[in-house]
Amino acid sequence: MNKSIEINRQDIFNHLKISCQLPTILEGVVTCKVIEQKAAEIGITVNTEDIQQAADNFRLTQRLRNIQDTQAWLQKHHLSLDDFEHLIYTNIVSRKLVEHLFGDRVEAWFYQHQLDYAGAAIYEVFLDDKDIAMELYCALKEREISFHEIARQYITEPSWRRSGGYRGIVRRKELKSEVSRAVFAANPPEFLKPIITSTGIHVILVEEIIQPKLDEQIRKQILGDLFSQWLKQQTEKLEIKINLDFKTPLSLNSKVLT
Repeated sequence: MNKSIEINRQDIFNHLKISCQLPTILEGVVTCKVIEQKAAEIGITVNTEDIQQAADNFRLTQRLRNIQDTQAWLQKHHLSLDDFEHLIYTNIVSRKLVEHLFGDRVEAWFYQHQLDYAGAAIYEVFLDDKDIAMELYCALKEREISFHEIARQYITEPSWRRSGGYRGIVRRKELKSEVSRAVFAANPPEFLKPIITSTGIHVILVEEIIQPKLDEQIRKQILGDLFSQWLKQQTEKLEIKINLDFKTPLSLNSKVLT
């Protein structure tokens, strides 16, 4: 005979507390309420066509190719069809709110802060010995060794080692300030003199500096940055009261598609 375990709201709440996830959950709840209130205030509406298109896009990004995939995904996340529609509705409202608040500010923001959106294609190796770092730097400058050889010798993470230490295209705010200054002052391709930070000694090859262009990816990033700033300002003004009632048992399988 199979054993069963009953889970209620209190169990879930206790787990969120002891796993230190509750602050993140509460932050998400407050964010949703701020978005809902502001959207209602300015009269944002969502129609059937909006929901259908957004649902199709969501299924595409989640690789839910058919109804069976969708049902399995809903069951995995303990969602009903009503829950799924509410998820899609919330995403649409958030997107429309972002566009309403900041859509016409993106271009001006970009040109005021375009240096922040410059990118650099870099290769990087972390060391903990300054003398070894300097020896390798000198060997690189004299072409006695390649960066790929250094990566194979000093990088332990397999996929990063196989790529020769390639970090990809990074932006200024993704790097420590001392590293960022050196990287974006480089004349590529250039090996940088080892940089010492709190995380270690950085040996870096700057392959290319990519000047920013206001494309769709950068536009979305700017909208996200502006919206995050706005949400932070809104939540800082709030007095948050939390009311938790666990009298009603919670069934994780309620209303899930069968």
